[in-house]
Amino acid sequence: MTAQELTRTQSNPAKVAFASFIGTAIEWYDFFLFGAAATLVFNEQFFPTLSPAAGTLASFATFGVAFAARPLGGLVFGHFGDRAGRKKMLVFSLLLMGVGTVAIGLLPTYDQIGIAAPALLVVVRFIQGFAVGGEWGGAVLLAVEHAPPERKAFYGSWPQAGVPAGLVLSSSAFFAVELLPAESVADWGWRLPFLASVVLVALGLYIRLQVIESPDFVQVQEARSVSSFPLGDLLRHAKKPLLVGMFTQAAANVPFYVVTVFVLSYGPQELGVSRGVVLSCLILACVLDIFTIPYVAMLSDRFGKRNSLLAGSVYMAAIAFPFFWLFDSGSTPLILVAMILVVTVGHAVTYSAIAGFLAGLFQAEYRYTGASTAYQIGGMVTSGPAPFVAAALFAGAGESWVISAYIAGACVVTFLALLAVPSHHTEEQRRIS
Repeated sequence: MTAQELTRTQSNPAKVAFASFIGTAIEWYDFFLFGAAATLVFNEQFFPTLSPAAGTLASFATFGVAFAARPLGGLVFGHFGDRAGRKKMLVFSLLLMGVGTVAIGLLPTYDQIGIAAPALLVVVRFIQGFAVGGEWGGAVLLAVEHAPPERKAFYGSWPQAGVPAGLVLSSSAFFAVELLPAESVADWGWRLPFLASVVLVALGLYIRLQVIESPDFVQVQEARSVSSFPLGDLLRHAKKPLLVGMFTQAAANVPFYVVTVFVLSYGPQELGVSRGVVLSCLILACVLDIFTIPYVAMLSDRFGKRNSLLAGSVYMAAIAFPFFWLFDSGSTPLILVAMILVVTVGHAVTYSAIAGFLAGLFQAEYRYTGASTAYQIGGMVTSGPAPFVAAALFAGAGESWVISAYIAGACVVTFLALLAVPSHHTEEQRRIS
């Protein structure tokens, strides 16, 4: 029995996918904590000399720093993931994310050390972005490469479901913090969710260390075809798939980050809706999203990943305006419906199949580099700026319809990118055995 056959015999796709889900959920918990804090407390703790609106914009800009770091993380982790293995890189990315998150919980504020405080905040946010940039590719590839051919999208969606799971954890943590007296939140309460990351990272490391290496990577090693420079091979052989993969992110990322970051300040400041109401509705929608993502992925395995993502782009564009019509009502039930339409349904149909779709675009020798680079550069362009762009658009127009138009435009970008891929993506089954 070859090493690759032994690995396939020992592998349990569900166990590997679950381990990827847990690790990814913890990483995104750390990542999304910053988004919640940027909306709720960072403007006062790190940018107190600015007006409330300017402080919020500065916090969102700092939030976006991680998205500039994510492509670099994707390239570095992708390079070594294609050369040394997926598992090693996932362990290191989780450790690095934990260090960055705990560091935020220990940072002194502007009142304590002045301008050095926001500068340090930018540094640790960059570390977070670098870590999560390397996380995604390894997590989804472990799940996809261990899965049988007819279940690639389904098992690949498990780490995708780690995104709303991480958001549920981070939002719940800050929801609990918000129950403290305002003075306690400002003094020390906001630090607790960041410091709690130590426990979660330890759990994630234990689980990840139990997973065996990807059978596809073992096969590459056996064939002695490990790439000496995966990025060079990627740019030589897969420039078009790389571009397609980048733009495929827009329909999922722009609305998701508008809803999960921007509206946390938009609701209280513009509509007078309490933060607790917005957070509660968001948390419930994300809990449901954890289950809708794998369900939609099963449909993608049946009807095709490209077709699923095309349908998702159309749906999200159609729901962009109704979302703000419902949200702007200020009614709690209607806000919940709006969150469910975008986060529970919309995010699932635009995001669940991306892991399997991107993995199918690239050969195993440079798949970690290709999938990570496409995903992270796409994230940098579409996710990071989304809260800032939404805030700036609203500040200029004074009406929410401009944000809806921004979301719809992002969906058009994804739809056109997907049309560049043949309807029968025959390379996918050849490249992912």
